[in-house]
Amino acid sequence: MDRRAFMTAAALAPLASAFAQDRARKVRIAQVGTSHAHASGKMDALRSLADLYDVVGIAEPVEGRRAKAEAVKSYAGLRWMPEDELLSDRSLEAVVVETTLEDSTRAALAAIRAGKHVHLDKPGGARHAEFKEMRLEAERRGLTVQMGYMLRYNPAFELLFMAQQAGWLGEITEIDASMGKLASETTAAQLAALPGHGMFELACHLVDVVVKLLGVPKSVHASGVRTGLFKADFPDNQLAVLEYPRATVTLRCNHGDPFGGPHRRFRVAGTKGAMVIDPLESGKGVLRLSEPVLSQRGETVDGKTVLRQSVELRKGDNPLAMAVPKGRYDGEFRDLHGVIRDGRRLAWDAAHDIATHATALRCAGLRP
Repeated sequence: MDRRAFMTAAALAPLASAFAQDRARKVRIAQVGTSHAHASGKMDALRSLADLYDVVGIAEPVEGRRAKAEAVKSYAGLRWMPEDELLSDRSLEAVVVETTLEDSTRAALAAIRAGKHVHLDKPGGARHAEFKEMRLEAERRGLTVQMGYMLRYNPAFELLFMAQQAGWLGEITEIDASMGKLASETTAAQLAALPGHGMFELACHLVDVVVKLLGVPKSVHASGVRTGLFKADFPDNQLAVLEYPRATVTLRCNHGDPFGGPHRRFRVAGTKGAMVIDPLESGKGVLRLSEPVLSQRGETVDGKTVLRQSVELRKGDNPLAMAVPKGRYDGEFRDLHGVIRDGRRLAWDAAHDIATHATALRCAGLRP
């Protein structure tokens, strides 16, 4: 090597090293299935987080569906592989499961048995025993299963969890929430074919939050009516009432609401405060307190407490207008990266996910 080549190589060495370290930070991930309503959005999120993830490829277990999916822009340029070939890739670290509801638990368990972490979209399968087996198998193997409940990473709900944990609301006595939309005839036909219909498939997002705040209910009363708006014969307007020792919860899922999006909401009342998030994913609402709050949140770094956030709230109404990230699913995938690379723990463990799945089934009038 001549002097000029040597000097060039020497100058590029730190850049090459940094590039290698950057790639080492990335998580090699793949997707199984394109049937779920969130499937293309999840792939868009992964590909936008190119500093965190290398997308290895995609598998489609449903016969004949790949041709349709290949035309979707979200999957352009990806490598399509048989599922068993994809899972046999030893460099693959995580799998995003976006299959049909009926196949999702099987696909997640297959990935876990192949030694992969899993992001499993909601609600995670129709049969509770299989879901529980899959979730506990991941625990035994030291692998993470991140459920795709998007409200977990919404800033307004993060504030709600913080308020509850800090005791600002006192003891929660009441929750009222709604998550509906105006379904098309195609969507209605799909919901009619699913166990639990919209309450299980869509309102499970609400159930996840309720179980986070209050735990497992002592009883659940589920009901539903058919509005007659759709050709499909199923209860498109559903209601669940959950009873706790000192609290009541009402959850609604109305697929005949032409203003379903704006009507989505989450309201909590406690003995010291209350919080309203309305519309559901907007970051807007109000936090009502019977006493003012000054909270300084810190974390320990090298044995010292470093202040990360200071929150000052007045007595009475505190209007909320929180910035919501444009990437609907970015927060969950950033968290998953931290779990895999930095040893971070998810705030939702196997016990919570199992309880949520069972409660969602009960809210839809099904037995776990």
